[in-house]
Amino acid sequence: MTSRLLAGTVLTVFVVFFVLPVLWLLLAATKTDQQLVHDNPLSFGSWHALSTNWHALTAFQDDAILQWLRNSALYAAISLVITLCLAIPAGYALAMTEFRGRRALLIATLVVMLMPNATLVVPLFLEINAVHLIGTMWSIILPYSFYPFGVYLTYIYFTTAVPKDLLAAARMDGCSEFGVFRHVALPLATPVIALVGFFSFVANWTNYFLPYVMLPESNQMPIQVGVGSLLSNVPSFNPTVGDLAIQRPQLALATLVAITPVLVVFLFAQRFLVSGMLAGATKE
Repeated sequence: MTSRLLAGTVLTVFVVFFVLPVLWLLLAATKTDQQLVHDNPLSFGSWHALSTNWHALTAFQDDAILQWLRNSALYAAISLVITLCLAIPAGYALAMTEFRGRRALLIATLVVMLMPNATLVVPLFLEINAVHLIGTMWSIILPYSFYPFGVYLTYIYFTTAVPKDLLAAARMDGCSEFGVFRHVALPLATPVIALVGFFSFVANWTNYFLPYVMLPESNQMPIQVGVGSLLSNVPSFNPTVGDLAIQRPQLALATLVAITPVLVVFLFAQRFLVSGMLAGATKE
C-alpha cells in the first residue's frame, strides 16, 4: 500500500511539473490572446484561431520562421554528418588502441563534456573570429561538429559491448586495422551510432547561446534564436514593440514548431536509441 501511494505521488508530481505545461502549450496555440488570458487554461480554443495564429506567425518578417527552420535543419544536418565521421572513429581508437597520452586525452574529453556549453562560448568566439568565420554558417557548424560526449559514448560502447577477440580474429585473417573498423566494428556499432547521432542532433537543434553570439543577421538564425526574437516582439513582455507585434498564442505555436523536428526524430529513432542505451549493460 505504501509503495502504491509513493508511486502515485511521484506520478502526480510528474504530471503537474511536466505534462501539464506541455498540454497548456498545445492548447494555447488554439486560442486568441484574450481567450488565453480569460478562458480555462486547459480548454481548447478553436481550429479557426489555430489557423489565424499560423498565418500571423508565418507573416512575421516574410516567413522568417520557415527560414529559421531551414537554417536549423542545415546546421544540424551538416554538423551531424561531421560528428559521426569524427566521434565514432575517435571513440573506437580510444577503446581499442594503446598510445602515449591516451589517458590524458580521455580525461580532457570528460572535462570538456562536463563543462556547461555557455562557458565555452567566449573561447570559441575568439577562435572562430581568428579565422574570420564570424557571421557564417561555419561558425555554428564547426563547434557543433566536435562532440566530446559522442566520443565518450563510443568509447564506452566499444570497451564494453564489442568483444576484442572478434576484432583480433579479423586481424589474424589478414584484415588491416581500417578494414577491421570498417567491416567488423562499424556494423556492430549501429546502436551507438544512432545514440550519438540523436544526442548530437538534439544538442545542435536546441543550442541557443552559441548561434546568438555568432550570427548577427536575422536570416541566419536557427529556430531557437528565432523564438527568442519572437519573444522580444510580444507586447506583454516588451511594451515598446510596434506593428510587428506577436501575440502569446503565436509564440506558443512557434515553440511547438521548434520542438516538433526533435520529437519526430525521436519517434523514428526510438528502437535504435533503446538498444544503444542497453548496449554494454551486460557482458559475456
